[in-house]
Amino acid sequence: MLNRRQRQMCIRDRLAAIVIALFSGLFFLAKDKDHPPSPRLLTALKVRVGLSILLVVLLVVSYQMGWLTGIEG
Repeated sequence: MLNRRQRQMCIRDRLAAIVIALFSGLFFLAKDKDHPPSPRLLTALKVRVGLSILLVVLLVVSYQMGWLTGIEG
């Protein structure tokens, strides 16, 4: 079982991977501007969507397991 710090690092790493995929897609979009959508651009989009879905599932499961709690106020 992961401790709190390991869970935070896992979430942070996945967010960083999503941002990296976002900027790689932007790079390929700018570089291949004169051509139809390139396979590199589509691959970057697939990776970003897949990582986003994985992150949402991870957050939902973590909340259901009690690893994450809402803001108490």
